[in-house]
Amino acid sequence: MKIGVLALQGTFIEHEKMLEKLGADCVELRKAENLEQDFDGLVLPGGESTVQGKLLRELGMYEILKEKIENGMPVLATCAGMILLAENLENDELKHFGTLPVCVKRNAYGRQLGSFHTEAEVKGIGIVPMTFIRAPYVESAEKNVEVLAVVEGKTVGVRYGNQLAFAFHPELDEDIRIHQKFLDIVKDSV
Repeated sequence: MKIGVLALQGTFIEHEKMLEKLGADCVELRKAENLEQDFDGLVLPGGESTVQGKLLRELGMYEILKEKIENGMPVLATCAGMILLAENLENDELKHFGTLPVCVKRNAYGRQLGSFHTEAEVKGIGIVPMTFIRAPYVESAEKNVEVLAVVEGKTVGVRYGNQLAFAFHPELDEDIRIHQKFLDIVKDSV
């Protein structure tokens, strides 16, 4: 199983380490030519969504990845990745892939000082550690979006078809179960 990891900026290496620990092969997606090879799933890492969105377009990767996601390629998106998938952003008119029918509030917990760590339930997985860094949350979601995690009344994890999106950074903690769940989705879709 080969997973494409968007490697333009952010926590892509941490995702790769997690996935490789679980037996997946990872390929870094840095330019349009990297998208010509076959891969079974996609990771959109935490980082700076504005920078990632700008680079996706400048490097000619945006349309190709959007089409793959729309055609059902499994995606694991964390923090900035959730923003890239969101159909709408509550405090920003910019839209990126727009494949996840939710409205996301960017930097919802404030600046870097608003970062925090907690543990909470992820549906179908159990209690997991959650590291939030300038994190977004889901302000609203269409009826067909499954809510997977809620912290302090805010939706921080969702699933829509083959798209998994989390406001926190599972790649920064030792718990591998979210990445395992993603690989299970990839396995089922191949």
